[in-house]
Amino acid sequence: MTRYFYIVLLMGMIGVGIVIKGAYIMFAERNYWEEVASRFKKEDVTLYPNRGNILSGDGKLLASSLPEYYLFLDYKYYDNNEKRQARGQHRRDSIFNSKVDSLAQALNKMFPEWSVAQYKTHLKNGRNSRSWQHYPLFPNRRKRITHTQYKEIQRLPFLNLGKLTSGLHDEDLNRRKRPFGSLGMRTIGDVYADTALGAKNGIELAFDSLLRGQNGISHRQKVMNRYVSLTDKPPVDGCDIITTIDVDMQDIAEKALVDKLEELEAFVGVAAIMEVKTGEIKAIVNMSRGNDGKYYEMRNNAISDMMEPGSTFKTASIMVALEDGHITPETEVDTKNGQLRMYGSNMKDHNWHRGGYGVIDVTRILEVSSNVGVSYLIDKYYKDNPQRFVDGLKRMSIDQPLNLQIPGEGTPDIKGPEDRKKVGRYFAKTSLPWMSIGYETQVPPLNILTFYNAIANDGVMVRPKLVKAAVKDGKVVHEYPTEIINPKICSDKTLSQIQEILEKVVSQGLAKPAGSKQFPVAGKTGTAQISKGAEGYKSGRTNYLVSFCGYFPADEPKYSCIVSIQKPGLPASGGQMAGSVFSKIAERVYAKNLRFDMQHAIDSTSNVIPEVKAGEMKSAMYVLEELDVPASSNFQEPRSKEQWGKAIAAEGEVTLEGEREHATVVPNVVGMGAKDAVYLLEKKGLKVRINGVGRVSRQSVPAGNTIQRGQTVVLTMKREG
Repeated sequence: MTRYFYIVLLMGMIGVGIVIKGAYIMFAERNYWEEVASRFKKEDVTLYPNRGNILSGDGKLLASSLPEYYLFLDYKYYDNNEKRQARGQHRRDSIFNSKVDSLAQALNKMFPEWSVAQYKTHLKNGRNSRSWQHYPLFPNRRKRITHTQYKEIQRLPFLNLGKLTSGLHDEDLNRRKRPFGSLGMRTIGDVYADTALGAKNGIELAFDSLLRGQNGISHRQKVMNRYVSLTDKPPVDGCDIITTIDVDMQDIAEKALVDKLEELEAFVGVAAIMEVKTGEIKAIVNMSRGNDGKYYEMRNNAISDMMEPGSTFKTASIMVALEDGHITPETEVDTKNGQLRMYGSNMKDHNWHRGGYGVIDVTRILEVSSNVGVSYLIDKYYKDNPQRFVDGLKRMSIDQPLNLQIPGEGTPDIKGPEDRKKVGRYFAKTSLPWMSIGYETQVPPLNILTFYNAIANDGVMVRPKLVKAAVKDGKVVHEYPTEIINPKICSDKTLSQIQEILEKVVSQGLAKPAGSKQFPVAGKTGTAQISKGAEGYKSGRTNYLVSFCGYFPADEPKYSCIVSIQKPGLPASGGQMAGSVFSKIAERVYAKNLRFDMQHAIDSTSNVIPEVKAGEMKSAMYVLEELDVPASSNFQEPRSKEQWGKAIAAEGEVTLEGEREHATVVPNVVGMGAKDAVYLLEKKGLKVRINGVGRVSRQSVPAGNTIQRGQTVVLTMKREG
């Protein structure tokens, strides 16, 4: 028992000693051990998530984040034991010195902006400098590389020995890339160089909270003499944003608009396409002329430009008078000689110098865009109560802000007498007639498009939409449905009347260039002088806003579209300039959406007789036989000999007629393709120069002339059809 007593006593004393030592460490040595712990654990590090992608309506990638890296070298060897550290540092330095030449050569081969000597000097300076623990790999420390380049660099001499030996490490960041370049860039928007800092504008900014995701947190812990990263909270990647943009339509609209801007040397151009039923914006182009004469997307002019819309506003003015029952499409107005004195100012039509239009009805007034006709009617019926006219405009919601999904939109400025009193402005007698033709108002282009889209959509005004949904891991987390601004902008009677008038504006009026032979188009032209603020309209060179807004096909509207161009000086025509752009856009979009049933295109009972070019007839006969096309010929030459001639397509077969060759006479190559014509002429010792494309329509040296070797024959080509 005595033995057990001493054992228990000893264990108890040891336990008491442990408790006392623990208390001593916890209280007396607390600060010391906290300092030790801090050397083994580094502060929290933010983990940034991957920013979500922006996609087109048909799934094409519009914007995505790709990793990029800054690379650094750590030349220092780490070890707690001083002797081992010295040996390790010496070993690493020896390896570096033996590999630096080959490393410099390899870097120069990958990135030739610096010479081998520059790389070598830079790398050695890093070894000898005091900042050797975080020394940039490249002479320019802000040099960024892609993930693929990073993988290649890790295979270079010295750097392929692993992180512990080479000291190669990185700082990574995400760089936003747009696969389609500048296409729609103002709408898509920009982000900062480091996407973790967020977005600047456009969809990127409007949906930044969804795109950026949620940050995570990690810390670095020292384990077995090396630091490892431990994740406390993983980052959550951002959602993908599905836009309404159609890349093909965007490309169509941009190409058609820029071609016209370059032709006119215009300042700014806007084109936007909206799907009638849903309000989805399929394309939105904003082009401004740079100092180099080229066109770039600098601002989102379609939503932000506060300008007087001009004659596209006349449609709204006539609709107010139709809705109030003051006029019908057959109401006539004497526009006289194209000039009308109104309250001391001259109202003029565009053709006043040619004598005006005389007596015309309301339909014709819009067809020829008569300023006198529209202003006379509105002044006649609303001069005693101008506010009633403005209230009529507001009933159609043309004054409403669109509350778009992206920032930067302007709010329409349509002020009547009551509105102007509130801000201390006078509503002059001239205000009403000039307001009726699109002056003394300011409406962004997209608001005008929304109004015309409502006319196409049976009077239902829908809000323009740029984003359809937010998606995460293939699942829709938020959907943006079509929103209605105004369920009925006017009565069915007024709507039917204005739809018919707008069709005639294109088929019979000044907007004919906006039309198409393939389908009916409806819309209205606009030509307005651009105000220069306090300087007025005509100080210096007068600038113009030419525009066309409409929809197609007019009988079953699918899309609405606006084209708006700001240009210097005359001539200025909304129909000829903006309307022609509209026509190109409409026809190409219409063709893009055509769907043919090939079963209806095949007639199994007929054998289509193709048109055959002049040229080598035996080759033509071989092709026709392979295609089972009935063909006959008049030549009996050996099969190995070339037979030049022409083909005649009859109703039931193709007849091939050979022509006899003369060694000293220039052959007839009219009707041949370039390949056959050049071969035949050069075979005779002649030189050939070609102008144009297609078939030969004319040869400068006529057939039958005596050949003069070395003589040049100019072939004029003409495209078929």
